[in-house]
Parts: sequence; C-alpha cells; structure tokens
Amino acid sequence: MLDAQVFQRLGDFTLDTSLAVPAEGVTALFGRSGSGKSSLIRLIAGLGMPEVGTIRLGDTWLVDTRRRRWVPPHRRQLGVVFQEARLFPHYSVRGNLRYGMPRASRDAFDDLVDLLGIGHLLARTPGRLSGGEARRVAIGRALLSCPRMLLMDEPLTGLDGARKQELLHYIRRLARDTGVPILFVSHDTREIGALADRVALIEEGRVMASGPVDEMFARLDLGPRTGRFEASSLIEARILAHDQALCLTRLALPGMEAGEALSVARLEGAVGDAVRLRLRARDVGVAPSGAPPLPDVACIPATLREMGDEAHSPFVEVMLDVGGQALRARLSRDAIAQMELQVGHALQARLRSVTVSRHDMVVVT
Repeated sequence: MLDAQVFQRLGDFTLDTSLAVPAEGVTALFGRSGSGKSSLIRLIAGLGMPEVGTIRLGDTWLVDTRRRRWVPPHRRQLGVVFQEARLFPHYSVRGNLRYGMPRASRDAFDDLVDLLGIGHLLARTPGRLSGGEARRVAIGRALLSCPRMLLMDEPLTGLDGARKQELLHYIRRLARDTGVPILFVSHDTREIGALADRVALIEEGRVMASGPVDEMFARLDLGPRTGRFEASSLIEARILAHDQALCLTRLALPGMEAGEALSVARLEGAVGDAVRLRLRARDVGVAPSGAPPLPDVACIPATLREMGDEAHSPFVEVMLDVGGQALRARLSRDAIAQMELQVGHALQARLRSVTVSRHDMVVVT
C-alpha cells in the first residue's frame, strides 16, 4: 500500500492532501486539468520534494521531511509511465526494454512481450512506432524494472479512439495478470470507467473523496465536480450470447428477467464473461413499473433510491437500484411530476441499444 501526506506550494497553487493506494488493482487519481494530479504523482515518483510530508510504500519510507528522509527516484521501486513514451531514440525496442533491466526480470521478458503484444516490434527503433505502440513499450520497460507499483500519468492523452481502446485493453490485462498495483492519473471519466477499481477525486490540490469506482460514480453529490453533462454509472453485466450474423452481443444486466437481454455491438469476450458498462445518465429512461415494452429497448426492474436537488435546473438526476447496482438517470422535472416519483417507487429503467457505445464497454474477466 502507498500512503502519501504532502504539502507543497507551487506558485499560486498549493498541494495539501493525503492519498492512499491499495496494494492491488487500479486506483485512478481523477480530476480536472490543474487540480494537482501530476504534481502529486511527481512527488510520489521522486521528481520533486514536498515542503512538508511523508510518503510510504509498504514498510518503506520514501519521504519523511521531519526526519530528513528522501529516497532518490531510481531506488523507489516505482515504474513510471508519462504522457510521452520517452524512449531512447538510438536504441531498438528490445534495447529500450532491456535498458536497466535487473537480472530478476530476464525470465519474465518473453511473457511480458507477449502480454503487451510487442514481439513483432523488437527490432524497430522508436521512430517507426505508432503512439500506442510506443506507450506499450514504455509500459513494458517500466514493468521490467520489477516495480512494486506502476505510476501512469495520463498515458492515453493524444491517442486516437482505436489506439486508446487498444491500450486500455492492455493496461486492464496488466492489472489482472501481473499483480502489480497501478496508480492511473486521468481527467477522462471514460478511461476511469474502463480501468479503475478505486477512484480518488482531487480538486484544487486536495483529495476530496475516494472509494470503489462504482460507489464514486453513484454519488450524486459529486456530480458538479466530475462533470455533470457526462454523469454516468458503471454497471456490471454478463455475456449471454453472440449473434455473428447481426454483429451483436447479448448481455444480461442485473435484475433482468430470464429471456431479457441488452443487445450491443459485438464484443470479443466469451459467453459468461463479466462486462463493465458505462451508461450515461442522459441515455437512461424511466417508466412506471408494468409499462409495455418497446422495440430495441431493454427494460430492467428498478427502485428509485435517491433524487438530486438541482434547484435552478429543468432536470434532476436520480439514482435507481437495479439488482443491487446503482444506475443514474437524468429526468425532466415535468416527467418527475407526471409520474409522481418518490424515493422507494418501483419503476422500469429503460436502455436503448444504440446509446451504448463500444468505447463504453470493457470485458473484465
């Protein structure tokens, strides 16, 4: 586990916060540009020294300003991946991967190359790599240093949609297959939804809230901080079947009755695999319980769990319970009045297949 409690003045900006990162899975440090994400991760990596504070990795004190302890970056056992790949241009991919690699990593080299899908790139120089390929090589180099934790500072910035999805896939596999905990810095809720197990929300130099990713997405009080227009929920579903002829995958969502399914664009997972969906609040409809079904719409039994209080808005965000998971919806005040909605009411949550983007789905098992 990583524990950081630091204070640092940076011109007019002050970083004064605490962060705890578990010893497993992916923890996302999330916040808008200028919130202090990169400043905090630089202190953890040893690329700066806090004025006051401590940073501890497991039982090892990396920083303790009161006792004048400071471990230099190369001895912190942290793998760091930045927005830029920062590869050595005069080395091949193989040379970059082996640079500084300890003897203990030699046996893991081939397995990691296979995991990252970069075996065919080993003889190339960085100048002949795409952005996504270069960042996979940078991730491989960081992991081959035998880190106790991997720090990733917005590694997907600047990639196009296809390359971003490709790298998300590899990072998710790394978290699952290597056991190395990851601190992933991002300002993009889609990246967070696809990767994170836990989220720490940073704002104006302070971590304001943290917790499991689904619980953080479900908190209506955090809406103004996370970007209300893209307010969303994370729901776990399972693959029921694939329809090759129609290029569709059928998903079972929590609370769905037998025989019901949500049809989405074809996924690569196997039948029975778990899939994480990011569903935008503006794409979730609500109807009274027992309302007749509609074509191409999945109807899920739901209970109204919570209603927001946006006093000066024509819309209200509500939280539904669907099979024990939280699902967010945005409704007009007119709809709320017509249905006479109150907390505890039994309802239907309605999802149109076409509103679920391939980029908002990730197979997690």
